[in-house]
Amino acid sequence: MLLRRDTNSTRRATRLIQGRGAVWAGLAMAWMAGGGCFQNKSTSGLPLAIAVSGDTAGWIVPCGCTTNQSGGLLRRGTYLDQLRQEAEVLYLDVGGAIEGTAPYDVAKFEAIVQGELSMGLRLHNIGAAEAALGRAELHDLEKRLDSPIFFSANVQDADGNPLAPPSKTLEIAQQRVLVIGVLSASFATEKVQVAPPRTAILEQLKRSEVAGGHDFVLVLAYAPEEELRELARQLPELDAIVGGPTGQAIAPEQTGPVMLASATNKGKFLIELRLPTAAGKRLSGQAIELSEDFADASDQQENLETFYQKLAEADFAASQTSFVPKDSSTDGELAQMAGSASCRDCHPQDWQVWSDSAHAHAWQTLEKTGSQVDSYCQQCHVTGFGLSGGFVSAKRSPEQVNVGCESCHGPSQQHVKDPQIRTPYYKSASFTCVRCHDHENSPQFEYDSYWQMIEHSAKGAS
Repeated sequence: MLLRRDTNSTRRATRLIQGRGAVWAGLAMAWMAGGGCFQNKSTSGLPLAIAVSGDTAGWIVPCGCTTNQSGGLLRRGTYLDQLRQEAEVLYLDVGGAIEGTAPYDVAKFEAIVQGELSMGLRLHNIGAAEAALGRAELHDLEKRLDSPIFFSANVQDADGNPLAPPSKTLEIAQQRVLVIGVLSASFATEKVQVAPPRTAILEQLKRSEVAGGHDFVLVLAYAPEEELRELARQLPELDAIVGGPTGQAIAPEQTGPVMLASATNKGKFLIELRLPTAAGKRLSGQAIELSEDFADASDQQENLETFYQKLAEADFAASQTSFVPKDSSTDGELAQMAGSASCRDCHPQDWQVWSDSAHAHAWQTLEKTGSQVDSYCQQCHVTGFGLSGGFVSAKRSPEQVNVGCESCHGPSQQHVKDPQIRTPYYKSASFTCVRCHDHENSPQFEYDSYWQMIEHSAKGAS
């Protein structure tokens, strides 16, 4: 059943999603699940809350460039600060913090983990991205941050060496909480071995019993929804299982005696579990959407600024990221960028339309937030990101900032040399729009109305 929770003006604003993707704005609802009888033994009188984030996917700030976007470490910090005013909090992460292994991704990963640690993170499960980084990279990061936080019960390197400890029993509010981390075997690679999650979980349960047992067992499983549900059905010994990536977050729900939930979708949602305050009561939980209702936490803002400073110093080239366009490796002059200035002599009217457009000033929108140093943001605010003759980095190719002619028409060096040779995308330039004007960054985008703002070359299109 669904019970309405106290929502007086002093409580934090939350949103609970129930089912697949439906968001109930302004409500804080609790799904009361079945399961064993636990009792919070906190001497402080505060209930015990377990907060789980996951699938951040590199989004330190809210996903997307427009308003009304959710997520980000800055809002996550505020949510946890507010939660700690009413409960003793155990903060964990299910994994999937980044999306690549390039130098830029590693730098962002460190910034994300640093931000999580400042929020009081106790354990970070190894997801697919973390596993891809490898054992040495994870251990080096733990040393730099002086925090052994990574864990996984079923991930090994190619030589059979565990990437991290399998589980940990944490004592909070006089409760022994056993936390086990696993990764779906579907993420195994030549460099990453992944044992069956169920077998690994059962092994850790046995070890815990030998070592003195536990009051509560939580599994963090970076796995698809079907596997999460199967694990919940196969392992009634568990109290709760929280996973990702599942596309959309899953609000806590009962699967037999096990509470199942998923914190996913670019860090937009967190899962909050509450242990009961009296014997015989049941575990409760809710999914929290990190909407604009949550202010930015000052310490997370400082972490973001520190990250930006490091990016400015590193000046990563496009080739040092994991999102260089697939056509960047094309050889020959057909892939050469010419620069917007080369279009001016033959297309003066079209060039003027571009010069007066927002595209010609796209870099300035990044400078307003300081994000012009962030490669992920740069790719949609420059010309020819990672392409031959195109944008390399802020310091090495400042002439290619802003969204120039070739962002839509393609590399045009050959066309400049011989106008009879068409630009690569002259028949389908419109398809390039949605590379950046996607749902997250431009949810109101509609080609016909947007085209009117930059309409040019009604005749003689090149």
